[in-house]
Amino acid sequence: MQTETILLIIAAFIISLIVSLYQYLYKAKSTTKKSVFFAFLRFLSVFAILLLLINPSFRKKTFFTEKPKLVVAIDNSSSIAYLKQEQQVVSFVERIKNSKEINDRFDINYYSFSDNLKDSLRLSFDQKQTNISRTLEDLSQIYKSSTAPTILVTDGNQTYGKDYQYSSSRYKQQVYPVIVGDTITVTDTKIAQLNVNRYAYLKNKFPVEAILTYSGDQSVSSRFQVSLGNAVVFSQNITFTEEENSKVLNFTLPATQVGVVQYNARLIPLENEKNKVNNAKAFAVEVIDQKTNVLLISDMVHPDLGAIKKSVESNERRSITIQRTSEVKNIDDYQLIILYQPNSRFRGVYEKISTARKNYLTIVGSKTDWVFLNKTQNKYYQEITRQTEYYIPRFNPNYSTFLFDDIGYEGYPPLIGNFGEIRISSNHDVLLYRAIGNIQTEEPLLATIEEDGIREAILLGEGFWRWRAQNFLDTKNFESFDDFFSKLIQYLATNKPKSRLNTISESFYYGNANIKIKAEYFTKNYEFDNRGSLQISLKNKDTEETQTIPMLLKNNLYEVDLSNLKAGNYDFTVTVSGENISRSGSFTVLEYNVEQQFLNAHVTKLKQVATNTKGKSYFIGQNEKLIQDLIQDQRYQPIQKSKENVVSLIDWKYLLVIIILLLGIEWFARKYNGLI
Repeated sequence: MQTETILLIIAAFIISLIVSLYQYLYKAKSTTKKSVFFAFLRFLSVFAILLLLINPSFRKKTFFTEKPKLVVAIDNSSSIAYLKQEQQVVSFVERIKNSKEINDRFDINYYSFSDNLKDSLRLSFDQKQTNISRTLEDLSQIYKSSTAPTILVTDGNQTYGKDYQYSSSRYKQQVYPVIVGDTITVTDTKIAQLNVNRYAYLKNKFPVEAILTYSGDQSVSSRFQVSLGNAVVFSQNITFTEEENSKVLNFTLPATQVGVVQYNARLIPLENEKNKVNNAKAFAVEVIDQKTNVLLISDMVHPDLGAIKKSVESNERRSITIQRTSEVKNIDDYQLIILYQPNSRFRGVYEKISTARKNYLTIVGSKTDWVFLNKTQNKYYQEITRQTEYYIPRFNPNYSTFLFDDIGYEGYPPLIGNFGEIRISSNHDVLLYRAIGNIQTEEPLLATIEEDGIREAILLGEGFWRWRAQNFLDTKNFESFDDFFSKLIQYLATNKPKSRLNTISESFYYGNANIKIKAEYFTKNYEFDNRGSLQISLKNKDTEETQTIPMLLKNNLYEVDLSNLKAGNYDFTVTVSGENISRSGSFTVLEYNVEQQFLNAHVTKLKQVATNTKGKSYFIGQNEKLIQDLIQDQRYQPIQKSKENVVSLIDWKYLLVIIILLLGIEWFARKYNGLI
């Protein structure tokens, strides 16, 4: 308490004493017990009121004990059930929960994990993927500022993600892997991986890479074959030894029919082989009979050209050719023309595009001849200022021509464009607006135009190669930007009429992947309608089983998750309640459960994780030893902490009650004695 406050309290004490003595004892004929009692009551009430006005503060220190945290993360993937270890895992968790010693020592937090981390213990052991590396990363963020040794109950078999054996070295907590599953190595051959392109072209051959592995100490022979229906289309004898325990086969298969073609790869199991599930694997290829050819015309060299080429060819169903204006002879073989910074030398190109009625994308920048461009077409007009400006993109969430997501455009570097007003006179839809610094405008930066059956897009700025680079810095890949450009190319390369209902799906899905069907629904003005009631009717063509599921609204599309579907061929129809609109499609689910490809626990990796994090590994039956080691480990000690709170007297509500009580007693006593 400050000296000034103490002096004020002393002054309040003196003032209260003077007031009470003056009112009841000063000039009194005689001093009685009643007058002394009244003076005492008045002294207390005045002193309490003055204390409230002074409002002194007090420091209150409390002590408490903080136990170290203990994280228990349980593998909830289906490999635990496949290895028949679910009961042992549940028993282990119950033992931890019921251990008084460990609960007294630690503050325990339970998690389950598969492809991601969940803060619950709803163990079903039916999840299709395992990502241990991501689990450790998530826990690292949650407990980055506290002591939290981690018990990791798993078989160590990861189906995707970074190699946790090495990424665990960045985990700051001690990890105690509890190894689940059989640790005895048995003879086993398996198809470890099949690498194949998703698409192939009719009458071409597509490459396939098969990685085959063997565990055992004897020399064995088997046969690898690929079949299409009942016909074997590829076959090769394989020999493994203890030293040569893996084979990589590279071969090609012919694409002879259009559509989704399903193949079955099989490595003939050995006679004494225990796990035969991992000896077979299905894969599929979608055979298409044409390729989208894109022509990029430019009379200058610019990094944007490389970004366009990379983005277009990221989809193997598209190819791009780059030519100068003087090299352009025939454009009939191309489905889309891209004009980069046109000038007067593009006059013949525009005439060819007009004659052939081709869709095209125009990209303008600081070297664009706007005098020529304003004269050669009448869809848009740029004010001539001969000055440039940096334009920041701003996403238009109401863009309705086709489905687009905001991939973080406003965080992307600005484009260099021509300063001045831009007017678009044709029917258009703006995807990106211009922003200059903090000033947001309604002028377009990227817009699509559709007129007289011809589709065109115009990008009013150069330097978008930096967007692709920024996308890599943000996400460690180019997928978001390439997907953005791919959708634009897809729209411009086709002349399909607008539809109020569109569906988005793949032609086939692997059994371990998320199966999601999406739909976009528009009003009659082709604005996205979030009021629609959409449902999907699903039919299994093999069993004739049907079901109808409502689709949920997520952002600017409707979606349904069908990840629990069994392998088979399916037809679907999406309908809108109250509207005579529907869209149909089909897809195939290939039978594959990656979690059933493992026969043993991955002991080596889990022991390395324990070494990397200064922990210790245990087997599932060593729960008592684990509990005792944790309790006796001197690194995990309860910590006594103190917390100091500053409390003001005005916050103490009882003082007001005391004041009212004192004044009330004084009033009633005076009234009783006839002094009022």
